[in-house]
Amino acid sequence: MRRTAVLLAALVVALPAAAQAQTSSVASADDTARVIAGLAPSPGSPLEPLTRDAAWQKHAQYFDKAWAELDQRQLAKIKLWSAKHVPNRKPVLYYMFSGPDFLYADAFFEGAQTYVLSGLEPVGAVPNLEALPPRALGPELRGLQNSLNSVLAFSFFITKKMKTELRDGRLTGTLPILYTFLARSGKVIRETTLVSLNADGTVAPLEGALAKGANPGAKIAFTGADGGLVQTLYYFNTDLSDWGLKKSGFLAFCKGLGEGDSFVKSASYLMHSDNFSSVRDFLVANTATLVQDDSGVPIRFLEDPSWRLSAFGRYLTPISIFPRTTYQPKMRDLFANGRAEPLDFGVGYRWRPNESNLLLAVRESGERADARRP
Repeated sequence: MRRTAVLLAALVVALPAAAQAQTSSVASADDTARVIAGLAPSPGSPLEPLTRDAAWQKHAQYFDKAWAELDQRQLAKIKLWSAKHVPNRKPVLYYMFSGPDFLYADAFFEGAQTYVLSGLEPVGAVPNLEALPPRALGPELRGLQNSLNSVLAFSFFITKKMKTELRDGRLTGTLPILYTFLARSGKVIRETTLVSLNADGTVAPLEGALAKGANPGAKIAFTGADGGLVQTLYYFNTDLSDWGLKKSGFLAFCKGLGEGDSFVKSASYLMHSDNFSSVRDFLVANTATLVQDDSGVPIRFLEDPSWRLSAFGRYLTPISIFPRTTYQPKMRDLFANGRAEPLDFGVGYRWRPNESNLLLAVRESGERADARRP
């Protein structure tokens, strides 16, 4: 009896150590994100050997330089602008037509409890660096750099190019890019789950391959570097046209989250078309504070007295690849006669600082809106 008790006690003591050893043999989502982003993983991570590869070290140097330049040129300035002009935040941020652009969602609306991103770019598989053949690391990292070139240089993704690039190689889809942005923004990833949307807007964990016509997505739980509040990032691969939304539970999912803030940038002027009226109407009805460039919701839909509009930067004609009909005389009037405050950073399709524009639309309370009526 005594011998049995001793054996049982030994097993109880040994189990946690065995479990820990088993856990440590699998790379965490956060370590995976850090290595993809060119940052060192936690000590003892099974991914540490990858950081001794010359290709990874070159990748890390590339991102160190690119991020330092990006932060000085844009991100630090955006955060100062946002802290000054958007002091009151809702827990939810909607970023339609975003693709995997968590970078600017975080810069403009840091600290949101829930981020909802959406676009046509595929979700892809959860990155698994341990499964990469030894010679595949360098090409995969170079492919990631190619996918990020436009957003790092100009602040926006080129959708057609992205859709092709994100299907090639072994690190596919938006998740490697989301991981890069999270890690480089100082976040700690706790868990990543592939999900799909039901027609009623509920989210279900994804088991196996997606059925045709499903709405795939990813749910990433993360914290700041201090390990405090757990935040959630959703990305859904979904068609935001009226036709696409009829088959999707995406807007039902968003409505379940309630009123939030919204950000729109480099959205191809899609909401200027009646084919995207549903997503446009959702933003107008469910947004407390809207920050956007001129490619977002046309100003004519924000003329209700409940909206207080502020202009920043310089409003010019849309770049030549977009129709002239997307030019808005009412935006020109809002920005005219020195009424627009200056911007010291570039953003959107006209990414040069002296050409960029931002519109800040804040929904006021009923009493304040009534007081402003003529």
